[in-house]
Amino acid sequence: MDEQQLDKSFLGQPKGLSTLFFTEMWERFSYYGMRAILLYYIYDTVANGGLGLPKETALAIMSIYGSLVFMSSIVGGWISDRVLGARKTVFFGGVFIMVGHIVLATPFGIAALFLSILLIVIGTGMLKPNVSGMVGHLYSKTDTRRDAGFSIFYMGINIGALLAPFIVGTLGQTYNYHVGFSVAAFGMFFGLLQYYLQGKKSLDGIGLKPTNPIGTAERKTFLRSSLIALVFVIVLFGGAFTTGHLTIGFFINSVSVLGILLPVYYFIKMLTSKNVTAEEKPKVLGYIPLFLAGIVFWSLEEQGSSILALFASERTNDTLFGFSIAPSWFQSLNPIFVVVLTPVFVTLWTKLGKKQPSTVVKFSLGLVFAGLSFVLLMLPGLLYGTDTRVSPLWLFFSFFIMIVGEMCISPVGLSITTKLAPKAFESQTVAIWLLADAASQAINAQIARFYTPQTESAYFGIVGIVAVIAGILLILSKNPIKKLMGSIH
Repeated sequence: MDEQQLDKSFLGQPKGLSTLFFTEMWERFSYYGMRAILLYYIYDTVANGGLGLPKETALAIMSIYGSLVFMSSIVGGWISDRVLGARKTVFFGGVFIMVGHIVLATPFGIAALFLSILLIVIGTGMLKPNVSGMVGHLYSKTDTRRDAGFSIFYMGINIGALLAPFIVGTLGQTYNYHVGFSVAAFGMFFGLLQYYLQGKKSLDGIGLKPTNPIGTAERKTFLRSSLIALVFVIVLFGGAFTTGHLTIGFFINSVSVLGILLPVYYFIKMLTSKNVTAEEKPKVLGYIPLFLAGIVFWSLEEQGSSILALFASERTNDTLFGFSIAPSWFQSLNPIFVVVLTPVFVTLWTKLGKKQPSTVVKFSLGLVFAGLSFVLLMLPGLLYGTDTRVSPLWLFFSFFIMIVGEMCISPVGLSITTKLAPKAFESQTVAIWLLADAASQAINAQIARFYTPQTESAYFGIVGIVAVIAGILLILSKNPIKKLMGSIH
């Protein structure tokens, strides 16, 4: 399409980006609002309105919750590709999320917690990969606005995540946790309303039909495979129950193993599928090292709502320059910096155009910055010990460095995923990108136990240095990766 004919009605981007921008903004408002207070709700005392579970259990539940949310994206991608199409899948996913927040707002304790987790896991899995996939459909694969468009979309995600801790977090920690969860439900309602009404006009037929509809023969195979999986789960957990091993720890370990095995299964499936062409398979191979880099990055980034939330509550002063700071407010640092830095990176990528760094170089930089953000947090314990509180500025600058790295990986990762995705696995490949986050949090559920006051500095130092080394190794491998990616820059 000629440059003059391009749709530039939303910040120089297609008008459909506006619909998807605000849909994801409200969905993230509801999710991150809930997440800002969920850790504290799980381990706070019953007298304070919490569930009274141990802190180490609360940390593991947070990681496993996040892992399940992203693992379910593979199911949402399959439903979109094979059954409903992206448009309907996103809408029904939003309904599940809204109901999940409503359940969490009820005073039914641990039962409500686990039911809400189930509903939100299903709903987010249906909504998140398919919204991102539809953004990709707004652009041709040669449109140089593509990375900038994904960065703007990513800013919408983070505006919702920015507002949520201040509103939901303040209400939840000041008045009542259930009031906060109720506000999260309203956020998803507004997102659904906007998506349904505005999408009719702005999305121009995008996502109305499945890209690879399931046939009759495949349906039988799918039902058989689903039955086998169900029997396996029943035997696994039934056996654990019978032998007295069905504990939260057993569940956490099971999800951790699944978080690692799922991506392996899907990459093997794509590389051996007859529906993936000979031209597409090298691109899938080139995508694997980027996926592994994503796992390392998200392992650090996702600790913002677990390890760093605990650090905010127990290791930082509750005032800065005379102002009181609620622990949940630190969850807004991530999206604040994304919103601030997105225009900078959008301008940078747009001005550089075809001269901008390759995806591999951007990923490498992202890993190095993420690692340095953790190395910084090694210093408070070394300088002052771990039995005193330190300035909130340590977390402030750590989050800032992390988000510089995130701007090099997250929106760019979504963009390159939509470029490299085989046609038969379009939405599922976006879901595989989200599986990097699932795998990272499955890993976090295992390593969180090593974070104690005694090991704080070593923990941050070792994890940070591992990420820096991964970034260096990736940039050393850039030429063979770029060769596999072919014409994709």
